[in-house]
Amino acid sequence: MGRSGGSGGRSSGGSSGGSRSSGGRSGGFGSSHRSGGSGGFGSFGSSSGGGFFGSGSRMSSGGSNYGGSGGPVGCGCGAVMIILVIVLIVLLIIGVFVASVFTSSSEITKSSVARQPLPAGSVNETEYYTDELGWINNQTKMEEGLKYFYQKTGVQPYVVIVDNVNGSYNPTESELDSYANALYDQLFADEAHLLFVFYEYNDFYMDRYVAGTQAKTVIDTEAADILLDYIDRNYYDSSLTDEEFFSNSFRDAADRIMTVTKSPWIAAMTTIGIVFAVVILAILLFVWWRHAKNQKNLEAKRTAEMLNTPLEKFDDVEIDDLAKKYQDSPSDQHKD
Repeated sequence: MGRSGGSGGRSSGGSSGGSRSSGGRSGGFGSSHRSGGSGGFGSFGSSSGGGFFGSGSRMSSGGSNYGGSGGPVGCGCGAVMIILVIVLIVLLIIGVFVASVFTSSSEITKSSVARQPLPAGSVNETEYYTDELGWINNQTKMEEGLKYFYQKTGVQPYVVIVDNVNGSYNPTESELDSYANALYDQLFADEAHLLFVFYEYNDFYMDRYVAGTQAKTVIDTEAADILLDYIDRNYYDSSLTDEEFFSNSFRDAADRIMTVTKSPWIAAMTTIGIVFAVVILAILLFVWWRHAKNQKNLEAKRTAEMLNTPLEKFDDVEIDDLAKKYQDSPSDQHKD
């Protein structure tokens, strides 16, 4: 059984399970993820147990949604046209790059905080997931991204995949909230875990996270939004297996959570500057080469003309000068 479609959203968050933090997203009915269909609409909008649920479209983007003939210098018209074509191609590439940077960046919540991982020894390491639906066929691939998340953040994630909550296949948000918080106490003996419960049944889904007291110092609301945004984006990627869906989401989230997100304009302008510098350098080298080539050809032409000109055509002064030069040369060499 694989992922099916749905829609998701979110509202404000809070804390539950004592001083733990929690949150989640809920979805409505939609078409199958495997067929690449779009989601329906969510219906939850109230807060529960200090966590947060909401409504919205899973397919929408943004931080609020779930889950780049020669003249003197010898540059002819043909060369100018080639250069212009190259510049236009470069500008087109830059335009595509910038568009992709902004599109990609707008889908995921930005990380505005420099976070430090939890110190070693904070976690009593456990297993990394429970799959009650038989989705996961490759344990290594599934755990790859989860272990990477643990390595980067110091917080160990644990994924639970279910289609019912305490026997109910149509749980309320409050029931899922209570279930997730109670499950945290059953599974872990520390406050450094991040529990992620993913419920799906009949093309309907909800997900919920619970961050332990220590874990929430790293996985704050912004960090959790980043993870949920990646879950949202990767959920509809039909090229991913179920293992890769979870693994990639946690891996990508870890990198973004632990790095302050730079403005896409910085990357775009840096790329543009480098490209233009390369283009200008190429133009200058081309112009220099054409000028040097023309000068060499001109000197060769003058030399050939002089060698092919009879001595009778030179005036007397030039002949005397040449004769004197060749007469003086032997004596000068003898003196040396």
